[in-house]
Amino acid sequence: MYLKCKMDSEKAWFGAAMGGFTRPSWAFLLLVFIVLVVSCFQIGTKTVFPRWVVLGGGETGISEEAPSCFGLFREVPPRKVVMSIRDFGGVGDGVTSNTETFRRAIRYMQSFGNIGGSQLNVPRGRWVTGSFNLTSNFTLFLEEGAVILGSQDLEDWPIIEPLPSYGRGRERLGGRHISLIHGDALANVVITGQNGTIDGQGKMWWELWWNRTLEHTRGHLLEIKNSHNILISNLTFMNSPFWTIHPVYCSNVVIKDVTILAPLNAPNTDGIDPDSSTNVCIEDCYIESGDDLVAVKSGWDQYGIAMARPSSNIIVRRLSGTTPTCSGVGIGSEMSGGISNVTMEDLHIWDSAAGVRIKTDKGRGGYVVNITINNIRMERVKVPIRFSRGSNDHPDDGWDPKAVPKIKGIFISNVVSLNSTKAPLLEGIEGAPYEGICMKNVTLLGLAPAAKWHCEFVSGFTDAVFPVSCPQMQSNVSSSWCLDHLGNLQIDSS
Repeated sequence: MYLKCKMDSEKAWFGAAMGGFTRPSWAFLLLVFIVLVVSCFQIGTKTVFPRWVVLGGGETGISEEAPSCFGLFREVPPRKVVMSIRDFGGVGDGVTSNTETFRRAIRYMQSFGNIGGSQLNVPRGRWVTGSFNLTSNFTLFLEEGAVILGSQDLEDWPIIEPLPSYGRGRERLGGRHISLIHGDALANVVITGQNGTIDGQGKMWWELWWNRTLEHTRGHLLEIKNSHNILISNLTFMNSPFWTIHPVYCSNVVIKDVTILAPLNAPNTDGIDPDSSTNVCIEDCYIESGDDLVAVKSGWDQYGIAMARPSSNIIVRRLSGTTPTCSGVGIGSEMSGGISNVTMEDLHIWDSAAGVRIKTDKGRGGYVVNITINNIRMERVKVPIRFSRGSNDHPDDGWDPKAVPKIKGIFISNVVSLNSTKAPLLEGIEGAPYEGICMKNVTLLGLAPAAKWHCEFVSGFTDAVFPVSCPQMQSNVSSSWCLDHLGNLQIDSS
């Protein structure tokens, strides 16, 4: 790219310069200044204007130089068959039930899975439906103004078997309600649109929870299980009965450009919970919820230990949001199958109970290793960094109190928290201390002068943190190992 300008003043100045000095015009000086600025910017960023990464023929809005999830998702060819829910008799009036219509449509489109796949479009309207199952080589596309509404009839949310890594429903013994949109053993699925909305109408479910009349564990808004190569993008999810997006036992899942909304007092409405899954990338999402914005999980106590299905290679980046009762990003507390190789970066969290939280307990077993959290901005977060224990939350009497988790290699760097309430709370487990906790460039402002770190059964090293960390976090034994890792992390200039 180059700039080519023709200006009379420029010609006059250069002509005069050949024969004698003439004072340059202000217009030319302005031009020279702009060229210098652009040149400097080009040297620093390697390009003046971003080039767009394209998936499926459309602009994504992410420049080529910004890290992107797209490498995890294998692009699918254009679907051979594209139909509308109206083709199957759907009525988008906000009243008529379309449960059987969605189920019939997807059963029909399943037949095209081996000949190029299919796409079901949901046009503008309010489409009431109960639970329906997706199929492989399939795209669910919500057009602009399309709203899928969760049915208010409990019979439209059937009871299914509990997840084997949980052994029972998460809230109640026995089975659990299926999610509104569900998929099992799928491949090459895209759930996307023109910022359409999937609304679980969860108030009915929250009231059952609040009134203690819930008989089975609530369903998620979207659960994808035992599946591979999944893309969820460009949609708004709201008012989930329980956890909002739950990929479990999956691989190569990309969740991108998604908005998740729930009332801030809605119980257990986690935003995105990757669970016993590998190669998951969550980026450019905005979340307001009544629980963790993102929580990485891997099974519950003895059931998770027995299944031994870890969560690994997880990326969370460019996430923003608020949750007044829980954490911005969390690990656990269900982590019995193990969690490793998690990177969380470029986060903005405000008005929340905790910023970064690792939750474990006796009985969990498992491990949490190699967790990197970098570039976080927080405002009015009560406890910016918290490791907690002792939730006393177990599936049944079969849990093993001797099964303690192993926590090692937690790297936290480049954190700024404004108007914080408490210094970090780092509480490990007696007999199973958390080791290799490394922090660098952590600044927590707004604390009372008497505020101190609280540390038990942890060890590690800190560098350039304010306020000064606890003695357990000033170990010379860990210093070189920590600094070697943290030295590879760059501060985001933005």
